[in-house]
Amino acid sequence: MTAEAGSLRRRLGSLERPGCRIHYEVTGTGPALVLAHGLGGNHMSWWQQVAHFSSRYTCIAFAHRGFHPSSAVPGGPDPGDYADDLAALIEHLGLGEVCLLAQSMGGWGAVEYALRRTGRLKALVLAATTGTIDPARLREPERSRLAAWAEAAARTCAELARRGIHQACGARMAEEQPALHLLYRHIDDQNAALDKEAVRARLAAGRKRAPEELAAAGCPILLVAGDEDIVMPPFAADAIAAVVPGARAVHIADAGHSAYFERAARFNAIVGEFLDAAA
Repeated sequence: MTAEAGSLRRRLGSLERPGCRIHYEVTGTGPALVLAHGLGGNHMSWWQQVAHFSSRYTCIAFAHRGFHPSSAVPGGPDPGDYADDLAALIEHLGLGEVCLLAQSMGGWGAVEYALRRTGRLKALVLAATTGTIDPARLREPERSRLAAWAEAAARTCAELARRGIHQACGARMAEEQPALHLLYRHIDDQNAALDKEAVRARLAAGRKRAPEELAAAGCPILLVAGDEDIVMPPFAADAIAAVVPGARAVHIADAGHSAYFERAARFNAIVGEFLDAAA
């Protein structure tokens, strides 16, 4: 189901937070669905999800602190602040129960928010992310697969960089859907001044949790992985789901790190089915 034109009316706003201003957009009507973007994006990254879900959900897409059009943060954003920002935004908008959809970097705030057990989280979707869960703490045999996967992923990333292809998109998107790849790069370019490597280092430092800890979220959890992801090991989704009651993992074929962007129809169908079941 896609949204009718009347439900696409947007309400734009900003939330003042310590040291920054958070930009957000509210579209649609129905239960709240909050969307937390990844390192290569901002609130605009969710255009295909907002258009799809806003006929039956109130979609709240925001830009993380330090990501345009939210305000810049001196020294760059600290992902450790993301959960507080998320909680403040939910409170600011007066939301009751919420569903949370987080991709890649967005998973850091999402996992930490989920583990606060606020009583507001109805369902959690983690797309191409383990958030603050450390992949090095996966159980065997997945843990032993990490080194070989990381080595192969590094080689692929280097080759993509040589070809001018964004690693979060991958060769398949660039070759089969060049317009999507170009759009992704345009969105990413809005944060060209941001030191992404510094953010990546902070994200890595924030990975301290064991997979089993996610069980404390106390809500249905869906992990979505693109089979060709070279940023997050796809098998990590299965390993986490295996030790978290109420969680399950789904893979999307012919998709890289940004399945929500590259294979939106399939991604939206999977997420929609999950959210409907959690209602």
